[in-house]
Amino acid sequence: MSDDADRELTYAGSGVDIADSEAATAALISAVGGDDAGTGGDYAGLLDIGDRYLALATDGVGTKLLVAEALGDYSTIGIDCIAMNANDLVAAGVDPVAFVDYLAVEAPDEDVAAQVGEGLSAGAERAGLALVGGETAVMPEVISGLDLAGTCAGLARKEDVFDGRAEPGDALVGWPSSGIHSNGLTLAREAATREGDYDDGFPHEGYDTVGEALLEPTRIYTDLLEPMRSHGVRGAAHVTGGGWTNLDRLGEHRYEIEDPCPVHPVFEFVQNAGITDEEMHRTFNMGTGFVAAVPDAEDAEALAGETDGRVIGRVEEGERVAIRGLSL
Repeated sequence: MSDDADRELTYAGSGVDIADSEAATAALISAVGGDDAGTGGDYAGLLDIGDRYLALATDGVGTKLLVAEALGDYSTIGIDCIAMNANDLVAAGVDPVAFVDYLAVEAPDEDVAAQVGEGLSAGAERAGLALVGGETAVMPEVISGLDLAGTCAGLARKEDVFDGRAEPGDALVGWPSSGIHSNGLTLAREAATREGDYDDGFPHEGYDTVGEALLEPTRIYTDLLEPMRSHGVRGAAHVTGGGWTNLDRLGEHRYEIEDPCPVHPVFEFVQNAGITDEEMHRTFNMGTGFVAAVPDAEDAEALAGETDGRVIGRVEEGERVAIRGLSL
């Protein structure tokens, strides 16, 4: 086996350093400044329009696009684009209502555009929102292949928006992910192609190929909004870039995770390429794509029972996320 094959894989080593990314984002926010008419949350920007908030979130698909390109299958990435935006609004307690997309391409391709549109349409239906427009830009000197991003608008009554902060004593309810979603693909791609290719057979049930497993579209969690509101959810976290450290967005506490959702086989496959448990949990959702903090234990049990969730742990005094013997 080569020295490269023995090398431990990390997200930073693959080209994405979360700490550097967060520092750059903080610098951008600081330079832009604020506006008394609006407020920026951890997942969405909120604009006060009277008795409601207008919320906006923007995101893209990331390097999952490179898997789609390698397989020549762009039919699901539109679902991912809508999911990554709509789920951020859900984490804020806001109903997604409208979406606009931005497709930048190196060269126009009718078939690829149709596949992207197919995914956007499917994602909009799943999220219960309207596609109200979009833009396609041809930029051969800027773009290699294509890039897909979008912006989601949402509305919520002020009393419906989550406070966004957990408190010690809260129960944590978690919901399963559908797979890797659209985060950590830079590391997952390196793992998948280290000694194989996307066309290789997937070693577990559920998918024919490795590429098919990586392209599994992101779950959309809009159906959780009403149940979460009716059971007094204090705050929620969309488990995206940074993996389980996303719970820190709910406040500086100790998050004791005792019963997380099961790990999907795709994560086992990725980890077998040489990734530590800690790196996996700092990068991927590891089977749990969405988490809510609920003040009342009975409400937490009821919320889990009415949906496909489960009580996964609790919030305590302290710091860091404790999960599967790790301290993140």
